[in-house]
Parts: sequence; structure tokens; C-alpha cells
Amino acid sequence: MERLEIYAELLRRRQNVQNLVSRHSLSDLWGRHMLDSFQLTAHLPRDAGSITDIGAGAGFPGLVLSIVTGLPVTLVESRGRKCKFLQEVINATGAPATVKNSRVEVFADESTQNSVDILTARAVAPLSKLCGMAESLGARTCLFQKGAQWQGELTEACKRWKMHVETFESWTSPDARILRITELTRK
Repeated sequence: MERLEIYAELLRRRQNVQNLVSRHSLSDLWGRHMLDSFQLTAHLPRDAGSITDIGAGAGFPGLVLSIVTGLPVTLVESRGRKCKFLQEVINATGAPATVKNSRVEVFADESTQNSVDILTARAVAPLSKLCGMAESLGARTCLFQKGAQWQGELTEACKRWKMHVETFESWTSPDARILRITELTRK
């Protein structure tokens, strides 16, 4: 918990000079961001080895998962200033995470890994586009946090993708869902 407190304090301090999260959500940092990220721990595969968080932004959910689970997390973020913030949090908390200052498409092309164990994304793109990113990274399991429009996004994605999907109610929003996707292939 202490390391999450350090993270929260760094976020509050940096938010004054850099837009990391919505001003409105900062007042509910623990519910809107920390708990919202933490809830993914309940849906990680038992044999989880590593996590890749795309569009990492201020580090949700990737940094929270790294701090709480101790799993190595790769944070992929295209904006340099946010990458500097992420590295600052990693240094201060000792989280087993690395930052890649890159767009997902470039990261996928440059990645020496054959596949990603677990892929996470929160507020990054519509599900159909996330599926394309997951395919390019060879993701075995995806944990995507989706808002109130999740059903429409899933219907649209299923027009182009075959997948096994499990949906879980969000702890932080009655309309939101966590989608755990495996066996993802193009139709």
C-alpha cells in the first residue's frame, strides 16, 4: 500500500504541471484509477508471466498491476512527457516495470518477443482496433476495460474477429465491464 501511496503523491504533484488524468477524476484517485486498475488482479490467469500495457498514459492499469502483483510490466506510451512520469514512479516505487516510448504499431514491429503474455488497455481505442493491436503483438490473453458502450463495441468487433470472451462486472462502474479475451483470430 505504501508504494501505491508514493505513486498517488507523485501523480498529484505532477498533475499540477502536466495533464496526466482528468481534473475531475483526481479527487477520486483511489476509486476511479487505483481500484479500477487493481480489479484486474482478479482476472489475471494463474500462470501469468508478464503484462504489456498499451497506451499506458499515467500508468493505469499497468503500474498498479506491477506494484501490486510484482509481475514485470512493459508500459507502452507514445508521449515522452508521460514516459518520464512513468519512469519517475518506477524509480520511486521499485515497481518491476519498464517504459517503452513508442506507438503500439512501432513497438509491435520492433518487439523481439514472439508474443505478449497478457495485454491490458484502458481508455485507449475501440475494441475492434484493440483486437488488431493484440493480434500484432501476439497477445495470448487480453484484459480490456470498457465503459458503458462495451456491448456495441463487442458486437462490432465480432464482425471481424473470432474470440473467446468472458465479461466481468466492474467494481467501480455498474455500466462498465472487463473483457477477458483469448483465442483471438481474424475472421
